[in-house]
Amino acid sequence: MTSRREAILQASATAIAERGVRGLRVSDVAEVAGVSPGLLYYHFKDRDGLLAAALTYINDRARAYRTASDHSESARERLISQMLGEIQENPEVREISLAWNELRACAVYEPALRDPLARTARRWNQEIADTIRLAQAVGEVADEIDPDEAGLIATALTEGLSSRWLCGELETDTAREHLRKGLEKLLPQPAARSRPARRTAARG
Repeated sequence: MTSRREAILQASATAIAERGVRGLRVSDVAEVAGVSPGLLYYHFKDRDGLLAAALTYINDRARAYRTASDHSESARERLISQMLGEIQENPEVREISLAWNELRACAVYEPALRDPLARTARRWNQEIADTIRLAQAVGEVADEIDPDEAGLIATALTEGLSSRWLCGELETDTAREHLRKGLEKLLPQPAARSRPARRTAARG
């Protein structure tokens, strides 16, 4: 990614978070990014192309901050920590979460957003499903859990709680606590194998 292209995408994410998709004007993004509108159209063709690229950019930034602070040795706990990273008092996280939630909501009314949003969401779901498979392989998540199904539910749960957090319905700690509890129930650990009872020798 060129520095100018990245500057455009950064400006787009900030504009979406601050003013929403309907308030996004290509000329404003170009001005903030310090480029000409012509260069913006050269890279992204039109407003829809810019929004589609912004979705990918937002997802990549989210992946970076989710994994940056994770030092857990447990695959299951690492997954939970990554999801909790979506709700934290960090300006970058809040901006990315606001932009993602805005793009999700606008896709209801703007059909051009639906395919890029679906592709980006599938990538996130797949990342979570792969991590669940890893946790199953090392015996930290029950084998009967379907990784793909659980990955979809995990991302949907995270998005739902994130939106309530962003609008002030839930405090940060409360939203994170609900998310952790939900993920722990969604990803149960394997049941402990019961040991056979010791047989006592009959006394003669």
